[in-house]
Amino acid sequence: QVQLVESGGGLVQPGGSLRLSCAASRSLFSFNVMGWYRQAPGKERDLVATIVSGGSTNYADSVKGRFTISRDNAENTLYLQMNSLKPEDTAVYYCRVVGNLVNYWGQGTQVTVSS
Repeated sequence: QVQLVESGGGLVQPGGSLRLSCAASRSLFSFNVMGWYRQAPGKERDLVATIVSGGSTNYADSVKGRFTISRDNAENTLYLQMNSLKPEDTAVYYCRVVGNLVNYWGQGTQVTVSS
């Protein structure tokens, strides 16, 4: 059983920045892929960014150049740095970790971009 504790969400003005954190209850070495997803009201849950065990990253076109996914293995924590935020980034953000036989989701953190 793995607990994923998300933090860092909140209200920010357009053009501002937020840093989301996802702290896992065990080593990130247990997982092959880690990622962030988001879901706006009435819309599908979409992939935002992923990072694999080797460090390679991938981003949705809508966030390329603005968001950065990273991890700190020593702290068992996944991060999403979000810059130049837009109103359309408003959503509940979820972290996800995937191993060979497991798939865990965080409970989500609300990000609202509004003036």
